[in-house]
Amino acid sequence: MDQRALDFQADRIEMVLTAHKAPARVWGGRMTPRTIQFHLLPAATTKLARLESLTEEVALALGTASARLTRLNGILSLEIPRRDARVVSLRELDAQMQRDEHLRRILASAGTAILGLDADGVPLLLRLSSPEVAHVLIAGTTGSGKTELARTILASLARHQKPRDLQLALFDPKAHGLEPFAATPHLLFPIVHTADETLARMRYLVSEMERREGRGVNRPRIVVVVDELADWMQTCGGELEARLTRLVQRGRSAGVSVIACTQKPTVRAVGGLIKANFPVRLVGRVASTDDARVAAGIGGTGAEKLAGRGDFILVAAGETIHFQAAHIETRALPAFLQPHGDATDTAQSLPARLIAQWHARQ
Repeated sequence: MDQRALDFQADRIEMVLTAHKAPARVWGGRMTPRTIQFHLLPAATTKLARLESLTEEVALALGTASARLTRLNGILSLEIPRRDARVVSLRELDAQMQRDEHLRRILASAGTAILGLDADGVPLLLRLSSPEVAHVLIAGTTGSGKTELARTILASLARHQKPRDLQLALFDPKAHGLEPFAATPHLLFPIVHTADETLARMRYLVSEMERREGRGVNRPRIVVVVDELADWMQTCGGELEARLTRLVQRGRSAGVSVIACTQKPTVRAVGGLIKANFPVRLVGRVASTDDARVAAGIGGTGAEKLAGRGDFILVAAGETIHFQAAHIETRALPAFLQPHGDATDTAQSLPARLIAQWHARQ
């Protein structure tokens, strides 16, 4: 999008806000792969609640599907989806990071995965082995990119970490979302599809966690991925909730991490399981403000107005980060997961954000 189009949109935003007696000036902005953010400076008499109530009027004036108000690091922004949105390729992002020796070492450490690009275009990484992370909730409606993000995390883990350092336990009720990983050598047991087998495998995981606790063992790291959590809770009942709760409450010291995905982040659907047990939340577009509050653990994120298709916010340790999830086509996964040699070109040095250890290099 050229500068003239951006200036036109900025003028329209100011015009709409002024017409509704909520004047504000657009003083800058930035573009992400999926969105445009216009930085706002409200007049002294303009209340934030009033600006929030006018997002639909702004979206209508700009001809976009939605607009949302965000506040990050003291900067107030109005965010709209880009018409020329682009996908963040996991293959390309991974290749870029492999040219940096330091990032190669980080990705080779058990439990470290690529998420995507933050709003500044910086690669965003997740370290499950960090005590501040351990367990992750991924929430979003159909079309948000929830399962695709889970596949991105799994592909990154399986590509760079050896089975002796990392084992995967996958639960997929639809026998579709996680099926591309059926042949990976990292599997602790075959992918689970049925309720009876789910309960049996969860009992095993809890006993393995307790065995490790007793022996003071935390390797290899076990990453448990549960797709469609609400569906499992409905079919497996209270025993599954009890087993999962035990895993997320005590698994950290035993090297067990849980990644749970749900398109129904409501208290009724998933009970009290997610309330205090998932320190990191990856939230895509959800159906309502109530779902956004439950999924993120905090209010005011605007997750119900995200653009979908990989547009996410990360909530961890009081920080909120807007990012675009990296994507890889299902048919490209087998080739991506093949053993690969180390890159030899280390001339490029990249900044990166590592959750929960912040890492930035210029």
